[in-house]
Amino acid sequence: MPIQSLLFRGQPALAVALSGGDRAVVALHGAHLVSWTTADGVERIYLSPTAQFDGKSAIRGGVPVCWPQFNERGPLPKHGFARNLPWEAVNAGPEPKVGELTLMLRDNEATQALWPRAFNLRLTVSLMPGGLRLTLVAMNTDSAPWSFASALHSYLHVEDIADVRLEGLQNAKRWDSVRNERHVEMTESLHFDAEFDSVYGAPVAPLKLVQASSALQIAQSASCTETVVWNPGAALSAKMADMPDDGYRHMLCVEAARIDENVLLAPSEQWQCWQQFTVL
Repeated sequence: MPIQSLLFRGQPALAVALSGGDRAVVALHGAHLVSWTTADGVERIYLSPTAQFDGKSAIRGGVPVCWPQFNERGPLPKHGFARNLPWEAVNAGPEPKVGELTLMLRDNEATQALWPRAFNLRLTVSLMPGGLRLTLVAMNTDSAPWSFASALHSYLHVEDIADVRLEGLQNAKRWDSVRNERHVEMTESLHFDAEFDSVYGAPVAPLKLVQASSALQIAQSASCTETVVWNPGAALSAKMADMPDDGYRHMLCVEAARIDENVLLAPSEQWQCWQQFTVL
């Protein structure tokens, strides 16, 4: 099925779909995945109903592309600038792959003012029956090396966070940023009843997000050496202007990340990462 141009909450977006009914919508602002529905009509991505769609602000929910900085770990705006700028659709040629679209961000006057490096950044969204893969490729088009951090900051929709468990992180190294503690995760499955914000050493095997009605497998490339798990909890959610007070109940961020050690990229080199979701 062809790629469709549309307006999503008033902002330009692209939609891609499979004949069976799976569909993804990506805003050009930030190359931000704002919806992924499977053939059964279930929305798998959480998007805040109060997210700002003004073409300038970061969108709360979906899958923000954090690049070339994660959080406030550096001099750039929080999570870098890629999520706050307009991307462009890439011409996939006369025979584009079914269920796939690619967007691109290149250095320009706005990026050079923040980060004087030349680059080409591409995000490819690939649908498969009951599955979705996001692939991010960064290329150094500069004459000198530069380094960066990155994350696919995926907000997954859940029916009720109190009934959710996340399996697969037992024995992983964990930095709990809420308590500022480092330890090895001993719990077989994570449960969420308060603010949760932790960086894990990425496991070799995929994770499993389990709730009453369904389970979702979450895999990531080896180039993403960390997995970030975040839920704001009730108190923080109530303080967030672009999140409903009860928004925390319906989302869990499970992020594929490369943040503890920056990637150093030489001229003409490229780096790739991906995150994939599969309904079980």
